[in-house]
Amino acid sequence: MVVRIRRSAATAVLPLLFFHLLSAFHRPVFSAQDSQTGDALDLLKRASEMIKVKRHHDAVGLLNAAIEADPNLSEAYQQRATAFLHLCRFEDSGKDYKKFLELKPGTSSVEKDLSKSLQAQDALNSAYSHFDSGDHSKALDYINKIVLVYSSGCLEAKILKVKLLLALKDYSSVISESGFILKEDEDNLEALLVRGRAYYYLSDHDVALRHYQKGLRLDPEHSDLKKAYFGLKNLLKKTKSAEDNAAKGKLRVAVEDFKAALALDPNHTAHNVHLHLGLCKVLVKLGRGKDAIDSCTEVLNIDEELVEALVQRGEAKLLTEDWDGAVEDLKIAAQKSPQDMNIREALMRAEKSLKLSKRKDWYKILGVSKTASVAEIKRAYKKLALQWHPDKNVDNREEAEAKFQEIAAAYEVLGDEEKRVRYDRGEDLDEGTGMGGGGFNPFGGGQQFTFHFDGGFPGGGFPGGFGF
Repeated sequence: MVVRIRRSAATAVLPLLFFHLLSAFHRPVFSAQDSQTGDALDLLKRASEMIKVKRHHDAVGLLNAAIEADPNLSEAYQQRATAFLHLCRFEDSGKDYKKFLELKPGTSSVEKDLSKSLQAQDALNSAYSHFDSGDHSKALDYINKIVLVYSSGCLEAKILKVKLLLALKDYSSVISESGFILKEDEDNLEALLVRGRAYYYLSDHDVALRHYQKGLRLDPEHSDLKKAYFGLKNLLKKTKSAEDNAAKGKLRVAVEDFKAALALDPNHTAHNVHLHLGLCKVLVKLGRGKDAIDSCTEVLNIDEELVEALVQRGEAKLLTEDWDGAVEDLKIAAQKSPQDMNIREALMRAEKSLKLSKRKDWYKILGVSKTASVAEIKRAYKKLALQWHPDKNVDNREEAEAKFQEIAAAYEVLGDEEKRVRYDRGEDLDEGTGMGGGGFNPFGGGQQFTFHFDGGFPGGGFPGGFGF
């Protein structure tokens, strides 16, 4: 009785199990299709949201899944093409736009987008070409006006842009633009390198080193980062050596150190301006006026407002006896720094030297040194007076009279101890001494004085007021 009951139950259950199995077999065929379409549309919607917030990489991942779920979903190809375009994956973008047009031929908006993709690709290639040829402004135009307009998320174009800005020496823009890149990817080695170089050329060496160091921690063998880092360390070492030797009075060694530092990077003007100035100061101390002028001129070519360079060049011009040039430089420096008494004193020295340069050099006229004794001066005067006495130069009397007048005027100053001291100090003497080249004329009006040399002169009297 029990056995029959169990068999009846089994007999009743079997048809029910068969029905459920049959239902289970047919249901996935229909639900899979529905699910795939639903999943693809959901993925498409999510990808669209990613594109709106410029998360193009995420959008591409979702659209890959959507197209895998439904290979004929035309909108997925369109959106993926748009994402590829923003990422400057131009070949992929073109393929997807063309696939969309196969599914929906004649869609004008997509045809225009395909044209934009081709234009952006050509513009990026042109930008690289101009970059390589050195036309950085033209290359930057292609990047700003075409590539980044159509491909706003193009990292490759952004990196090229900061390199172009660096080449154009727009260092502030380099820092700003590379900052945006690093905000999205703080470990981007190219951005760290270029940003570090911008700080380097602004002479903000500590910040530059930090960028290089961060990059090298991420990739210790990155050749450009290594070159930039060790190059900067070497420059700082050479600069310190030059400054230390200058401070210690080792001037000739300092000159070589300054030159070595300058040779490391001639384009680093923000730092080299200080190296050139340091070199100029040392050369002035060594009395090498011409070389000092060259160094200070290099400074002023970089920064014409640097007063200290004007002062040092003025001092260097004094060494080369360029009195007018020295006065000019020191006047400009004094106007820029009217309260600086050291500059005023240097200007007064230069003006005095200029004034002295315009008077006659009585020592030179008599052919004696500035340390000549009274006896040497007297002998020189006697010899020249005999040589140029007009009575002995009948054929060129006018020239002889002028020469003799000059010789007499020189002796009037140098033969008088008080006048000679005043002359040596650069003081103005009375006009009658002939300081300006006139006023003392032994042949002019006034009293005639007779001088007697051994043997005398034909014709008698010899003007000048000195007896031998």
